[in-house]
Amino acid sequence: MKKTDLAKNDAKKLMGKMVAPGAASFGASASPAIDKREQRKRDQALGLVPFAVKLNSELVKRLHAVADERGLDLNTVVAEVLTKGLDT
Repeated sequence: MKKTDLAKNDAKKLMGKMVAPGAASFGASASPAIDKREQRKRDQALGLVPFAVKLNSELVKRLHAVADERGLDLNTVVAEVLTKGLDT
C-alpha cells in the first residue's frame, strides 16, 4: 500500500469511531467500552460458548419478562431455564 492509502485508511477508521454509538460521550466519565476481542477472551475463560437458536417470539418475550422481573441478564435466565429443563 502507498503512504496515501494508509493515511486514507487511518482517516476512515477515525471517522468511523466518531460516528459510532457512544461517540457523543467522548471524554465524559463513562465506563470504557470493552473490546470485542477482550470480551471473547473473558467469555472463553469463563467457559462460555456462543450458541445461536431461533425461538418463537412469544417465548422470547416471556424470557425477557422473566429477566426483567428478576433483574438478571437474558443469558443468565436462559442458562437457568435450560439447566432446570435438562435436569428434570
